[in-house]
Amino acid sequence: MTTGAMPPTAPKRSRARNLIPLAVAAWLVLEIWLLTLVAGAAGGLTVLALLIGAGIVGGAVVKRAGRRAFRNLTETVQRQQSGQAPPPESGSTGNGFLMLGGLLIMLPGLISDVVGLALLVPPVRSYLGRRAERSLERRMRAADPGSLGDAFQQARIHRPDGKIVQGEVIRQDAGQQSGRYEDDGPRPPLTP
Repeated sequence: MTTGAMPPTAPKRSRARNLIPLAVAAWLVLEIWLLTLVAGAAGGLTVLALLIGAGIVGGAVVKRAGRRAFRNLTETVQRQQSGQAPPPESGSTGNGFLMLGGLLIMLPGLISDVVGLALLVPPVRSYLGRRAERSLERRMRAADPGSLGDAFQQARIHRPDGKIVQGEVIRQDAGQQSGRYEDDGPRPPLTP
């Protein structure tokens, strides 16, 4: 029996989803090749010392960025609890890109170390932060109604302070004029 409806088709994979595995594989091969070149020129112990040093430096960068992010979070929470106005936004502090730089430094390889070190430079972080913010705003504006982007936009517009007001909705139907509930049983109390 046929219904006349077209069978559902699988969504088409984007070009990026097809190319990302190839790019990662090419990056890994290039990293290994560069490490073998450096090991041949400077020696295996030098490469080992370089990898261990990069792991230590990357760990220190991630730890510092994490502490800074936690400090900013606690200061913001303390300001909100005391009722103080938040300070004027001076842009992102770049903790995310700082952590990414530390993680890239920790990864074994020379290319990832160079990219990670570039992310430690403040002008590079601020430039990438502005680009990421513009890209996110552009995607949020282009989001379809009913999507996650739309919900985030609604929450940002209607509840900028993030306060939740607890309440109870009582619906009185036409046949129920007394204002009593359908089951007439005890109702649980509202929790503060």
